[in-house]
Amino acid sequence: MIRRIVVCLLTTALLSIAPLVEAQQLKKIPRIGFLSSTSPDAEKSRLAAFQQGLRELGYLEGQNILIEYRYAGGKFDWFPALAAELVRLKVDVLVATGAPASHAAKDTTKTIPIVMTNAADPVGTGLVASLARPGGNITGLSIQAEEMGGKRLELLKEAVPQTSRVTVLWNASDSGKASELHDTQVAAQTLGMTLHTAEVRGPDDFDNAFAAIARERPDALITFSDALTLNHQRQIVDFATQYRLPLISEVREFAEAGGLMTYGASLPALIRRAAYYVDRILKGSKPADLPVERPTKFELVLNLTTAKALGITMPPSLLLLADEVIQ
Repeated sequence: MIRRIVVCLLTTALLSIAPLVEAQQLKKIPRIGFLSSTSPDAEKSRLAAFQQGLRELGYLEGQNILIEYRYAGGKFDWFPALAAELVRLKVDVLVATGAPASHAAKDTTKTIPIVMTNAADPVGTGLVASLARPGGNITGLSIQAEEMGGKRLELLKEAVPQTSRVTVLWNASDSGKASELHDTQVAAQTLGMTLHTAEVRGPDDFDNAFAAIARERPDALITFSDALTLNHQRQIVDFATQYRLPLISEVREFAEAGGLMTYGASLPALIRRAAYYVDRILKGSKPADLPVERPTKFELVLNLTTAKALGITMPPSLLLLADEVIQ
């Protein structure tokens, strides 16, 4: 009788403990906050790359890792609230795409580790102390965009040799793009080209910017890519098409939408690499001790359909360099 009573008591105790143990196990599943500068549609391919990177490291979303997604849709004033929401959820790591999202995350928390995925100038804009020793609670990947400005002008000149007057359409509220503009201006002087700028700071600025570009009548158009311009890529490409302007930008989406060419770091490759930082941090590494990496993969995408419509014959040298040719 005593033995049966003891067995019943132990069984009851184990049954009551089981839900607690299960709850504790659930709490141990790491939670990532993913703060995007763009929209779900615009982020689709890059997000898939990040999820693939996690899978390669053994993380299966919904099983041994959870991800909370927040999208600003190019509206930078949303970042503080979105970042604060992720912090309140007590995520273990906060992944931020682009400089504005990274700044918002850094301003919101000094304790939660932050992984930036494609900041244009993380040192110059104060995100990190240096690439080798980031310091603080943020690390990740630099898009190194400021060093690409000159290269894009060279490629544009190679594709359209008669180009002498170029306009840069850029988001002046994105501080990470200032150094990219400076690099492009220096390259323009070296190449003997005249460079004008058309600034946008929000969705309502594009009509005025397009009107200013139309008055200037440049030979070609450069668009710096960030959340704002990416969310308005269809308008930008349509404008370039209407005014028969060869358009070069950083990310392949512009060439896929009908721009002449794009050259820049592969964003999917950068964001896929961000999974490595998440893994290291979840295993105990501190962001301050993880050096910021620069991109290792660059893409040149040419749109021959657009070239034909503009009467441009792409030189064989560019065709050989291209990672992808859209026909």
